[in-house]
Amino acid sequence: MNGIAASQPYVIALFLLWAGLMKLFGRRMRAQAGRSALARLVGAARAVPALRLVGLAELAVAAALLVPPLHPLDGAAAGLLATGFLGYLGYAYVAAPTSSCGCLGDHAKPVDVRSFARAGLLLAAALLAMTAPAAQPPFVPLAVLEVVALLALSSELDRHWLVPLRRLRVRLRPPLAAPAPSGDVPLETSLHLLRRSPAYCSASARLTSDVRETWDEDGTRFVVYGAGPSTAVFAVPLSGDDPRAVRVALVDEAALAQ
Repeated sequence: MNGIAASQPYVIALFLLWAGLMKLFGRRMRAQAGRSALARLVGAARAVPALRLVGLAELAVAAALLVPPLHPLDGAAAGLLATGFLGYLGYAYVAAPTSSCGCLGDHAKPVDVRSFARAGLLLAAALLAMTAPAAQPPFVPLAVLEVVALLALSSELDRHWLVPLRRLRVRLRPPLAAPAPSGDVPLETSLHLLRRSPAYCSASARLTSDVRETWDEDGTRFVVYGAGPSTAVFAVPLSGDDPRAVRVALVDEAALAQ
């Protein structure tokens, strides 16, 4: 347990160093500060100085956590920062739900569940850091795991790992790449293919309703729309992802009734 507590100051310090440096030297910090929830709290004119003051406080606490000997008050200071973060996130979520929190200086994503989870993890780490003995070596595997968790909870980094990962998944597993039993192909997947097809483009101006009926037969999904006095029946293959394979037939209901 002592090793776990001893690893917390390093985890907190690394995150505070990152956050503080971004607030002080982020390239878009000035532009984003006026659009953050902090601008609503202290005023747009004071947003940049306020962010810089918070950044300096974060760097000061990080330095205190990294420079031995570790004092329990250092963990308490980190705990106060984390508590302040949680309170500020709550304010931002209620008062400015479409604004960023400015937590890492120059990003524009609004506060979400991950923001609260990250601040909560920092607060838990700070509470543990207050109990850390001065001469106890850190438990490195846990520290690495916590750092990874903090990074994963930081939506500011999504463009570096989450977005490329999603793109890779789409390339490796396109939604219609592999044949599947008809019951395994969601209707939305078929509609996505349908709406990209030349057949749909040619008939879309005549459609007067949403999907009326669907059924699967011989590897094909039939999708029925109203088309004025007629009915448009699209035949969408259940396997493959070529929109050109979609076919359409316009059926005159009055002629059928006769």
